[in-house]
Parts: sequence; structure tokens; C-alpha cells
Amino acid sequence: MSQTVTPMISYQDAAAALDWLSRAFGFREVTRIMMPDGSVGHGEVATPEGGLIMLAEPTPDYRSPRRHAETCADADKWLSVPYVVDGVHVYVADLDAHFAVARDAGATVLAPPRDTGHGRAYTVADPEGHRWMFEQLPR
Repeated sequence: MSQTVTPMISYQDAAAALDWLSRAFGFREVTRIMMPDGSVGHGEVATPEGGLIMLAEPTPDYRSPRRHAETCADADKWLSVPYVVDGVHVYVADLDAHFAVARDAGATVLAPPRDTGHGRAYTVADPEGHRWMFEQLPR
């Protein structure tokens, strides 16, 4: 079966996000469509496990979660919890190695690798404040 749900994430700087997501999470850039103004109108990254994530810069008025929280007390409260409030869940083959690369690339660690009732997981935020949960199923 092919992927039936594709996350679509907005970034203030989608070009930087494409580069960072590849470096920090091991994603492979698939598509980068540039607009006349130099922004990324559409981008795609593939996960090593076969998933696809789309991203773009929707408008100059868009504010990332991290920037939004700077001026909105409610958003600041939402982002103060270590959970994935709104975000993306990705399965990985080697959680601890994946975490080390993401941490070293500057991901904000919200919850370090831990055993759960159904595998191991960790959660991080990317430079713009989007939240990511990575999970490795039990072997």
C-alpha cells in the first residue's frame, strides 16, 4: 500500500527548512519549486522509510509556531508543553542514532528517547517550532 496521508507544513523560510530537514532528520529532498519572488512555492522531502512530507511558504504574512508564540500568550502556553501539539509523527529504523543526528543539527529536544508501551520515541521542534515525534517500533 502506498502512503495515503501526506503532511503539508508551512514555513517562513521553506528553502532553509528543506536543507535543515534533510540534514537533521535524514530526509531526502524530492522537489523544490521556486516562485518568481524567490520563495519556495512547493517542496517535498521523503523519509528513509518511504513517507512524503510537503512544505511551502504560503504567504509573506505567515508566522511559524515559534515566531507566533513570541507575540501570542496562548501559543506560548501551547508550545510550553513537551508534547506534539500539532506536528508530524515519523517511524524510523534506529531511533537513538536518529536522535543523535537531530540533536546535533540543532533540533530543540522536547522529550529525549524513551521507552513507551509500544516502542521507543522522542520529540523535538525544528528551528521554526514545528513539532516532530520519531518512533521506533519494537524489534
